[in-house]
Amino acid sequence: MRSRSAVTLFFTLLLGAAQCLPAQAAASGSGKAHKKGWSGSGQLGLAATTGNTRSQNLNAGLDLKFLSDRWIYHFDASALRSRGETSVSTPGPGGTPINVNQYRVTANRYTVGGSAGLVLDPANRLVSTMRYDHDSFSSYRYQAAIAVNWGHVLLKNQSTDLDFELGPGFKRYRVAGSTTSHTAAIGRGAINYSQQLTGNTRIENHLLIEAAGFDTFAENTTSLVVQMNKRLALKLGYQIRHNTKLNNVLLLNPNGGTAKTDTLLTTNVVYDF
Repeated sequence: MRSRSAVTLFFTLLLGAAQCLPAQAAASGSGKAHKKGWSGSGQLGLAATTGNTRSQNLNAGLDLKFLSDRWIYHFDASALRSRGETSVSTPGPGGTPINVNQYRVTANRYTVGGSAGLVLDPANRLVSTMRYDHDSFSSYRYQAAIAVNWGHVLLKNQSTDLDFELGPGFKRYRVAGSTTSHTAAIGRGAINYSQQLTGNTRIENHLLIEAAGFDTFAENTTSLVVQMNKRLALKLGYQIRHNTKLNNVLLLNPNGGTAKTDTLLTTNVVYDF
């Protein structure tokens, strides 16, 4: 309940800040154009503490897109790494366990993805996708998926974008704590939504589902973007990742995750190019 309240407060503050930005910034960021050729953005967020406590939190992302009359190419990458002091039980004098604080890596995740879409008509396209996800602290050490999808544009105008993708594919994965990789057929679905709220503020939501017999992976990312000028923006993001099933092997691995749901709240500076 506290985490939901914190997210609501952050979004409210960022919306308030958007109203205070100069009109010039609003004009430069209004109506994000779908221009032909290459475009992209990079984002970075960093938090660090020293003194009585030590911690480092870094998250970064890259998004590239190529748009033409017949083809749409898209590439994205993201990374998350955190270090902090954690309490670890170690053998003490006489073999009695004692708790000591150690400075350790507490999050280590990177994801890369890409797609190539053949435009059939203004509302339909044929899309091939790939995604690789590595997480040192999740229930699966890595997941690599490829799929062929039918993409359909439900709504597209100056302020709103809404489309979905649906199709079959395959996934290669390894359970945390295991040395064996497995392959399974999947059904992939994705919904992408973008809504311009004000001249310089928009909200984005991306939902991804990879369904298989061994597990269904779902990821939903909601972002609030406030454009400060033509190149720079502030971005607040909230991501939920969920696996429907866990494997007993996880319990044998001290670094493997035993929770089905992970959340991530980020505040980044974005540079558009």
